[in-house]
Amino acid sequence: MTGLNSIPPFLMTDTMRTDAVYRINIDDDGDLLTDAAFTFVFADAADGGQSVTVHHAVGEDARRPEALGEVLVEAAPVGRDDSAQPVQAGECRIFVGVRSDPFFADAEGALHGFEWTGQDAFADKNIQCMALDVPDSMLGGDPVIDVWATSGVWRDAGGYVQVDRAGHPTLNPFINPEYAKEAYNAGQPVDDVATYLEPWAQILGDQGYAPDAATAAARTVLPDILRYDRERPATYPDNGRNLTDASPVRSVSVWSPMAGSAAQGGTR
Repeated sequence: MTGLNSIPPFLMTDTMRTDAVYRINIDDDGDLLTDAAFTFVFADAADGGQSVTVHHAVGEDARRPEALGEVLVEAAPVGRDDSAQPVQAGECRIFVGVRSDPFFADAEGALHGFEWTGQDAFADKNIQCMALDVPDSMLGGDPVIDVWATSGVWRDAGGYVQVDRAGHPTLNPFINPEYAKEAYNAGQPVDDVATYLEPWAQILGDQGYAPDAATAAARTVLPDILRYDRERPATYPDNGRNLTDASPVRSVSVWSPMAGSAAQGGTR
């Protein structure tokens, strides 16, 4: 299971925010509320790099904006090149560091009326990767889980405030108009169908979809979570997501035809 910083790679810096909590949310009973959470918090290190502390929380602690629960690893170094290796923490393996971006996205085309250029915006980019290899027992009892990532930033007036979220890749950047992006990032999957099904179906209707087809297509990405049955192989968008799945291609293809292929490698 892997969580990636949801900021597009071409907007990223080479460090993670030290005033933020990055979270992988797990729902194991289908109510679209967090039942377990893995949180990552970063600190600046004396050698000019960064360290990361990772927590695992369940129940009410998992729904809190702070990093709570069991500490899996504390102040582990964040990898800065392709020599970085995972850290063993009991039954868990944890990797945090730089890796090449594993998929294709024609960002210029998507941001300019779906006029595709065939150019991969991620081709020469790295991302900050947060990856976990954990026992099934830490993900809940049901084999079917819902997974999404969130990022919260400390605000002096209001504590940690959620500023980003994603289950499917690229939905908010490519689909919501600029004025709606902030509210979407602050929202929760449990509210997605009620809030976004009608306007997103309308977008598809404006592109020529029949009403029923528009609603059905919008429902393929709403709520904005990845549903994963651990008893079946992972493949996007039907069952979770592999790192080599061309997932931006398929999520955006709901809205307009797009072609691309997955990239592979260590770092760039």
